[in-house]
Amino acid sequence: MVTLETADNALKSVYLGVVANQLNVSVNPLYAKIKRSNKDIWGKEIIKLAPYGLNGGVGAGSETGTLPTAFENQYVQFKASLKNLYGKIELSDKAVRSSANNIGAFVNLLTDEMEGLVKASAFNLGRMLYGDGTGLLATATASSGKVITCDKVNNLVEGMVVDIYQNTALQVSKARVMYVDRVNKQITIDKNLTISSGTMGIYVQSSRNNDITGLGAIFSDSTTLYGVTRADYPWLKPYSSSVETEISDNLIQTAVDFLEENADSRINFIACSSAVRRAYQQYLTAYRTNIDIMNLEGGFKAISHNGIPLVADRFVDEDTMYLLNTDDFTLHELCDWTWIEGEDGRILKQTPNLPVYTATLVKYAELICDKPNGQAKISKIKSTVTNPFLPADVASTTDDDTASGTDSQG
Repeated sequence: MVTLETADNALKSVYLGVVANQLNVSVNPLYAKIKRSNKDIWGKEIIKLAPYGLNGGVGAGSETGTLPTAFENQYVQFKASLKNLYGKIELSDKAVRSSANNIGAFVNLLTDEMEGLVKASAFNLGRMLYGDGTGLLATATASSGKVITCDKVNNLVEGMVVDIYQNTALQVSKARVMYVDRVNKQITIDKNLTISSGTMGIYVQSSRNNDITGLGAIFSDSTTLYGVTRADYPWLKPYSSSVETEISDNLIQTAVDFLEENADSRINFIACSSAVRRAYQQYLTAYRTNIDIMNLEGGFKAISHNGIPLVADRFVDEDTMYLLNTDDFTLHELCDWTWIEGEDGRILKQTPNLPVYTATLVKYAELICDKPNGQAKISKIKSTVTNPFLPADVASTTDDDTASGTDSQG
């Protein structure tokens, strides 16, 4: 007979390992490339010495002259708080009791809940990688009852529960996203919102300013990064290009060469939006270049730029490309994914005054980049490329057909 104790044991011994593995490997290609570590954690904080520049104790001299003076390596101390990442499942008492005498039905019940948890957690982790730590999903620019017009919707999906703020004032709490109109960049929620003036920020419920520090923070104009004042360490500034242009191998290689020559950084991963990837495939096709496909860890596929994997990610802004040395990134974690247990060791707990049981998955972690100046961002990339081998009046039509036909390869 299935009991709550049986369910607890299954969550601990059967599902936890599978879920942790899926969330550590299968979130997206970038997450799979980032190393994990439990070092440099002091209490609730990560305190890490990041080296920069060269050791100063080298030089040349005469046969009997004075030896070079020794100078130590240079370091800057990064400090960041561990972020609290949660995932929660819920089982009704009725569902548990109805499957008490049917082990197959109970397994299906738990499996469905865990699959939903993994899918939601993977989405949220993938989104955080490209965020700035504030948790901002989109900016609401207008509203009509429950229909909200946004600046972008790539971070939003049906089923999400969101909070909406105007500056620091909470306007709507725990609203469920019922529909995402990706063509018109609108969402429909289950509560009314009125925007009388200005804009409002949309965040995952209770997550405002609690996300891990993603790429958006590295490339932002914030005065500090990892507790360090940027003005005191100008080398913290990464490579950034925002001149409107078409995609090309030369554009990408210029950034790769700059980082290699000026930051001693070897780019090993390129992420962009699907629109930019299509434009790059269109560019390769226009110049009669073969599109090479690469297999990545976690079962992902990518096209290649001179042996560097180039992947499309829904969380990258539409006109943007990131060029990264993933060796510089570490996800510092206090522990791997685990269940929060009560004093009695139970995972499933009854919600007070409700006939439901909940279980919460948790991970305490923060993402740190040791060398921000070794990364690059190119924005304002046009989503179409002129085909030099076709007349101008037919090039755009042919290129659009080519792009849609090659998109499935990457």
